[in-house]
Amino acid sequence: MLNIDRLYEAVAQRGPVCVGLDTDFSYLPQDFVNKGLSRGENIFNFNKAIIEATKAVAGCYKVQIAYYEALGLDGLLTYKSTLNYLRDAGLPVIADIKRGDIAKTAELYAKAHLDGEFEADFVTLSPYMGLDSIAPYTEYMEKKGKGVFVLCRTSNGGAKDFEYERLADGRHVYDLVGDKVNAMGKGYMGACGYSSIGLVIGGTHIEEAREIRAKYRDSFFLIPGYGAQGGRAEDIAQYLYKGNGGTVNSSRAVLLAWKKQEGVPFDEAAYNECVNMKEAIGGACAEL
Repeated sequence: MLNIDRLYEAVAQRGPVCVGLDTDFSYLPQDFVNKGLSRGENIFNFNKAIIEATKAVAGCYKVQIAYYEALGLDGLLTYKSTLNYLRDAGLPVIADIKRGDIAKTAELYAKAHLDGEFEADFVTLSPYMGLDSIAPYTEYMEKKGKGVFVLCRTSNGGAKDFEYERLADGRHVYDLVGDKVNAMGKGYMGACGYSSIGLVIGGTHIEEAREIRAKYRDSFFLIPGYGAQGGRAEDIAQYLYKGNGGTVNSSRAVLLAWKKQEGVPFDEAAYNECVNMKEAIGGACAEL
């Protein structure tokens, strides 16, 4: 089974929530920290507790590598251990690495993150240098069923600096990216009807939501921006199709939920946040 089919089934069974394990050491409750362990080891224990608490209500997980790289070798071991823990549990995992190089460099990035010690099911890519920055990853789609999510229209305010610029034919830059990546993806279709080459579509700019979902019917969306960045359930729902076709990432709102739920253990608070998010998005989808 292709990973895109596994992800589709996971969303169908457990909902569209993607828990972002963008774990900074400062997010850990002080009474949880074991001073006899390294920062990385403490973060791994925190991640494990979050995963165990939320795996029944989360479709997948996203691990942002920068949070681990910042801790040096200790952090990279934690990154590896977190990926392994998720994959051993059969939970779809996206490595948020945003690579965007070409030729041999891209080949080695693909090998590093879709094989070997840092193996994930999906990776995120930047398409700025062209489709040849994506092509080296297709070998792993064909041989190992892997997938990628390509930055298209992102959730940050700076998206309007470049992505919203108009081309001579009236399209935005993000339309050009989406059109080309969507066309490339048709060669890597899963049984679920979605391609192994998906798109990152931010959930904070909703003006074009219905148009984007209708135009890229073959593309599974990774949707950031929910919660801390301001994306609402009723906005997010417009990027899904019958509650599927995308996964909605939330990182800080889940990892720091314990700060807003007084007296509730951090892992239970994370579960509560995921349930609330799942129910809110599900309700909004039902009203469309």
